[in-house]
Amino acid sequence: MLLSKPVAEGIRAGRITQAFRRWDSPRVKVGGTQLTSAGLVRFDACTEVTDLDRLTERDAEQAGVKDLAALRKALEPSSRKPSPRGGRGGDRIFRVTLSWAGEDPRTALRESLPDDGELRDIERRLARLDARPTGPWTRDILEWIRDNPRVVSKELAALRDVELLPMKADIRKLKALGLTISHDVGYELSPRGAAYLTWLAALR
Repeated sequence: MLLSKPVAEGIRAGRITQAFRRWDSPRVKVGGTQLTSAGLVRFDACTEVTDLDRLTERDAEQAGVKDLAALRKALEPSSRKPSPRGGRGGDRIFRVTLSWAGEDPRTALRESLPDDGELRDIERRLARLDARPTGPWTRDILEWIRDNPRVVSKELAALRDVELLPMKADIRKLKALGLTISHDVGYELSPRGAAYLTWLAALR
């Protein structure tokens, strides 16, 4: 379920507590969580809306929408936008009740300095990522980020002579291990990532 940064921030602040989506069937698991730019968001409920006329201004406010008219317009079949998975949404409307579930667990991870066992584990995980036809890449990109912090991603891709979107996908894999930090502009190594590179340099 796509949640924009303003919506995610609104959920974190408690201003937004629900979202409406056109799907053919529910696409969230009640009780499940999703990682967003503002931390973890929990899906507390998902119910079908069978009568748009029963929606209220309060519903619009809790969904972070300007007003009821804007909410109804957004949910009209003619307003459906193509979904990332193809097609144009679905024929049913669902109300998803949301709440903030906590900080991004990667935030604490990236600040923690790994011990020897964790360093070896990081090395094994990165070795699996390196095992692809194009060859090893993780150390190279970590060193590029270390030497070019907060560089616009397009510029970083040009410096590395690689395609932008695959590079960003690779960096997300490193972020999931707590090794990098994403900023509005560019990236930088986390303390955990810097410690790993220092450890590698001492070994080789």
